[in-house]
Amino acid sequence: MNTSELLKGTLTTIILKLLADNGKMYGYEITQKVKELSGDKILVKEGSLYPALHKLLSDGLVEVETVNIGKRVRKYYYLTPQGQVRKQAQFKELQEFLQTMQHMLFPSLNPQMP
Repeated sequence: MNTSELLKGTLTTIILKLLADNGKMYGYEITQKVKELSGDKILVKEGSLYPALHKLLSDGLVEVETVNIGKRVRKYYYLTPQGQVRKQAQFKELQEFLQTMQHMLFPSLNPQMP
């Protein structure tokens, strides 16, 4: 499945959802959770994930906690209160967009659009 273009527009929403559901998560953990939840159909690469996380951080939607694990340093990301609010707005926006696309692309499967 070639999802790279579709993923670009939804990666922020996916990250916000995962952090809301799981609390603190580190990057690799996020990529593996997306892979698991999508049945191996969506693979998030580091080149997409970390710029998205850094943008969320700079926008004040996530915070980061650095934890030393042996000789390794792991960065855990978690939602801020502002991130919680944004998650709800992103969900609503995505849901409306998907409904519109469904009505537009598959009109025979839908009742009259309001």
